[in-house]
Amino acid sequence: GDPLGLPITATSNYYLPGGPEADYTYTREGNPSWSAVEAQLEILEGAPALAFPSGMAAVSAVLLTQLKPGERLVMASDGYFGARAFAEDFLKPLGVEITYHPTRHFHEVDMTGAQLVWIETPSNPGLDICDIRQVATKAHAGGAKLALDNTTACALLQPGLDLGADIVVVADTKVMNGHGDLLFGHVASRDEGVMSRLHHWRGLSGSIPSAHDAVLLHRGLDTLELRLARMCDTAEMMAAKLAEHPKIQNLRYPGLPQDPAHELAKRQMHRFGYLIGFELADAETADKFLNSCTGLVNATSFGSVHSSAERRARWGEDIAPGFIRLSIGCEPASALWQSFETALDAL
Repeated sequence: GDPLGLPITATSNYYLPGGPEADYTYTREGNPSWSAVEAQLEILEGAPALAFPSGMAAVSAVLLTQLKPGERLVMASDGYFGARAFAEDFLKPLGVEITYHPTRHFHEVDMTGAQLVWIETPSNPGLDICDIRQVATKAHAGGAKLALDNTTACALLQPGLDLGADIVVVADTKVMNGHGDLLFGHVASRDEGVMSRLHHWRGLSGSIPSAHDAVLLHRGLDTLELRLARMCDTAEMMAAKLAEHPKIQNLRYPGLPQDPAHELAKRQMHRFGYLIGFELADAETADKFLNSCTGLVNATSFGSVHSSAERRARWGEDIAPGFIRLSIGCEPASALWQSFETALDAL
């Protein structure tokens, strides 16, 4: 008679007579719904995992627990803008020294004296790639820990901790959930000291997820492998066809043999992912395509079962005005390409 579906444990308090020794004492410190989804995440990551209410909550937790005034952060200059904005607006005023380097050139960076190295590969939105093992070796030689934002790939496509990262951060809002109906994030690490400090931070800061969102993510993770297989298959087909279309410029997809990151991606990724980047002639042309392509949702974010795309320069990012980040979903591949071809041919 027990439920098959994970119950939403919607409570702030637990029965706690006598001393405070119990699995759950107060929901700011733990909740059965989080525990269930963290158990799933630990299987995927091969390491302990902590749940957070958003990807940025997970990002900020790592940055604030691993860095002190006077220490140095080495960060990708072309990764997710939210992480860079947090570092600039909140770490730099505290006295943290920050240096930025492009993802594709991270193997050349001097990391001596750094406390934390932060990479994102494939980078969002440009889809550049760096060698995680090589960067980890350099970071460790310089005395730093390596944090990997693995949101664009996730552990099924790219096992970040096995490749040498000390800390993995993922915005589960994206493909891990896959249904576009929640914000969630997690951090995973095999370093007990890192996880203990993050757990302490989460409880004292109150940066906790809701039980309802934990249950939604638990549902999404049940189909992660199936969704990813479909999305990657379709993305490989779509990228090959886009490469042949005359309106497409500067196409980026690590699964294409002509992509500059292809050989490295083959070594460290199980599949090449579901994100594609390309440029159209200008912002007006890109907007016209996005507004006319019937197979796309014109929206920000990525990783949903519905294919979506957006012109990233509209957020002020230093990227070509006509650059489009495309997230492939689970629609029938032939129908999706037909909608693309019709919209592109009409430009």
